[in-house]
Amino acid sequence: MSAEPAFRYAFAQSPCGGLAFELAGIEALLRASGALWLGAERALVVADLHLEKGSAYAARGQLLPPYDTRETLARLTAEAARLRPRTIVLLGDTLHDKTAEDRLDAEDARSLGALAAVAELVWIVGNHDADGPQGLPGQAAASLDIAGLTLVHEPAPAPRWGEVAGHLHPCARVKARGEGTRRRCFVSDGERLVMPAFGSFTGGLSIRDAAFTNLFRRRPLAIALGARRAHAVGWAQLGG
Repeated sequence: MSAEPAFRYAFAQSPCGGLAFELAGIEALLRASGALWLGAERALVVADLHLEKGSAYAARGQLLPPYDTRETLARLTAEAARLRPRTIVLLGDTLHDKTAEDRLDAEDARSLGALAAVAELVWIVGNHDADGPQGLPGQAAASLDIAGLTLVHEPAPAPRWGEVAGHLHPCARVKARGEGTRRRCFVSDGERLVMPAFGSFTGGLSIRDAAFTNLFRRRPLAIALGARRAHAVGWAQLGG
């Protein structure tokens, strides 16, 4: 990324542990859970849940604990209970594959139903779940415009004002005291935002990877997720 004029990010630590962040002129809260909260619209946004990824791997002989869906939905339910959203937006790749819905346990399906009973549930379709939900509650859409932002699954390949996307599962290696730790993260240049994967069994892609190179107008800020706090990390503090 080329050198750019000085730019001051507008953010502040929130009492909840998240980071209050100005995104394309809109006030947003980047939660330590990896969720985005748009308070003016009472909208809760999460990306890349990949429900039933564990059962998909098990079918191919890679035995993983079959609890990823339950754990992911429990964390989403907890966020909804704290924030009481009017709308919950699932930002694509909510289901890991085309048959994930068929493998969904009845209790997990009820958890999704309970969320839909207290908030409008919007499924943005992704590359893993392009057909959207078939028997589960909620409305499928290719994108959603809300609070002055455009919510999509896959980021456009060039800078785009006001876009919020998932798909890339960003993570960052944060350097501190000569050591590094790898964390899921939000990544933003103040104009657009790429969200971390919310799912329990999702991997991560370093924000120094070439996939991120042309997405931002300036060197972006990483908002790394700790156990209870989101931490703003400048580009110079990031490892390879």
